[in-house]
Amino acid sequence: MGSSRSSLRRVPDGQQLLQETGCEPERWFCLGLRSEDLEAELSENPIGDRIVGAFFQPGQETVDFPSFVRVLAHFRPTEKNRTRDGVQPEPANSRNRKLKFAFQLYDQDRDGKISRTELLQVLREMLGLQVTEEQLQSIAERAIQEADLDRDDAICFDKFRKSLEKVDIDHKMSVRFLE
Repeated sequence: MGSSRSSLRRVPDGQQLLQETGCEPERWFCLGLRSEDLEAELSENPIGDRIVGAFFQPGQETVDFPSFVRVLAHFRPTEKNRTRDGVQPEPANSRNRKLKFAFQLYDQDRDGKISRTELLQVLREMLGLQVTEEQLQSIAERAIQEADLDRDDAICFDKFRKSLEKVDIDHKMSVRFLE
């Protein structure tokens, strides 16, 4: 595919993109992906349309390479021994950034909270016909009650992060071919 050096020169802000995402230039390619291209790849994922939506700004029909790789970087396995100096931004594949990305998949209206309605939409997409509507309501109610410490009937990011403290988010949100 060419040398890393030539790939870095062809992509605007290539060196910054490499530092920000950790994605090696050998894996880079020129593209103008459409949502249909990604939807086909994620058709088996119950929330694939939400993941695809994360790549595109409202009204945007294609995604350029830098935008694509910035979103994709959330799915790289966490580098356990990577150190950051105080200047470098938190990598996209850090636990915190992966959780923020996952939170945004639920928070469709982008108000900084996961409402009962948003939670129910995701549960319906993930569980589909496997459970009854009554069971879905019960699961959503229990999740809101457990995470909603300030009783605003929604889950903010801090509550979301706290509820997932014991979950191996790196395992759940990593695509091994991106190592």
